[in-house]
Amino acid sequence: MTRDVVRKARLSGERTEDIESLLSSMEADRNIASSDVLVDMAHLVMLTRQQIVHEDHAKTLMKELFYMYESGVPAEAFDPLYEDIHAGIETVLTRKTGGDVGGRLHIGRSRNDEVATCLRIRTRDIILDQLEALTRLRSVLLSVAEDHITTVMPGFTHLQHAQPVTLAHHLLAYEQMFSRDFDRLFDALRRVNCSPLGSAALASTGYPLDRPLTADLLGFDRILENSMDAVASRDFAEETLACDTMLLTNISRFCEELIIWSSAFVQFVNLDDRYCSTSSIMPQKKNPDVAEILRSRAGTVLGSFVSAITIVKGLPMAYNRDLQDLNPHLWRGITGVRRDIDLLAGMIESAEFNLERMAEEAGRGGTTTTELADTLVREFNIPFRTAHHIVGNAVKDGSLDLVTLDRGAEEFYGKTLSSLGVTQESIDSALSVSTSLSVRKLPGGPAPEAVQDALVERRKELEKDIELICDKKTQISASLHELLTQARRIAQL
Repeated sequence: MTRDVVRKARLSGERTEDIESLLSSMEADRNIASSDVLVDMAHLVMLTRQQIVHEDHAKTLMKELFYMYESGVPAEAFDPLYEDIHAGIETVLTRKTGGDVGGRLHIGRSRNDEVATCLRIRTRDIILDQLEALTRLRSVLLSVAEDHITTVMPGFTHLQHAQPVTLAHHLLAYEQMFSRDFDRLFDALRRVNCSPLGSAALASTGYPLDRPLTADLLGFDRILENSMDAVASRDFAEETLACDTMLLTNISRFCEELIIWSSAFVQFVNLDDRYCSTSSIMPQKKNPDVAEILRSRAGTVLGSFVSAITIVKGLPMAYNRDLQDLNPHLWRGITGVRRDIDLLAGMIESAEFNLERMAEEAGRGGTTTTELADTLVREFNIPFRTAHHIVGNAVKDGSLDLVTLDRGAEEFYGKTLSSLGVTQESIDSALSVSTSLSVRKLPGGPAPEAVQDALVERRKELEKDIELICDKKTQISASLHELLTQARRIAQL
């Protein structure tokens, strides 16, 4: 049995299967295998330019790396015999090129800075996918909202009827939440997209490496300067998991509402059959299974975040092998999020909203009584707390007619509303859903004109965010193109 090139000289003895299983990160490393090839190529370009590796050796190595880049990392590199994919790739390269050539690739670096670099590249790519998905979701929310600017529905607090709003206003609330998720992730990307490469094990190296060059070739914004921090820190992973936990929590809240709204009790929405399942025994059932699984995903991502941050919390500086156990939690937490976002967007885009049921419930449960109290304040100069008492007392008595309100007014204000000029007509007008909505036209309010203004502003914000992603992806793509150009030159392909 051939031991990997890292272990064979210093250590002896065959490990048991349990030891191999505990120490191997190979399964999780499948997420970063392609990133590792890019890191190897960038490192080799730099070693060649710095004249640390001779051009002939670099040519031989780069040809093999290019083959891996174009054809994929070979299956033999994933052999559980190797502790990780880095050792697996290096062993395969050494076997193909010989020890005198293959043994030069690792000059000036450690697996510590190598893996940290690979993790950041893969996390960066996943964040960009999530950001693009968030712009798609927000676009769907804005498009559906535009169709429902005047679609009235009840707003809720404590899951009780509160005040009338519109479906557009409700959808814009979630669009705004998801825009903050976008902001958090994009801001986190700034801290993710930093290069640890060249930090070696923890104390840098005596070779004349060009760290900014490899950072540029790999699309990083800058290098992580302190070599100990560069290899030992995983706060970029924790932050990404934290951002995704909040994002999935917001998705969970929306899915909870879709589940409630789709129930026979509420009947606000009919979800497309693609996102539902039926019962194996009850033929009448249409269950919102996709929404339910998405609702549960917040718990999964939260669990990954808690696991990751708990692994790191007691580690001394610098690298510790415990960090290897963080990686599966990172991938488990963040790799499915893009799919989750797109599924929610698809559910909303294909949903059929029951406008009649929403309108029917919009004025129930005393949702417009706040406007009645506000009318007494605005038009008849009654103190708000007094107006609140008068209307609240009438609600308790079960009637909002002028006679009932007058009794409360005499008790709490010492005079009747009739004596102030209040009529049943003015009461009925204040209690109408249309009045309640139309007067709430402050920025961010549910009045149709306010919602229309909000839609315009939200569209502008979305366009800016789409441009941010486009610029970032263009920058990274240009860097990787330059890397491949330099690599081809060295390999003479």
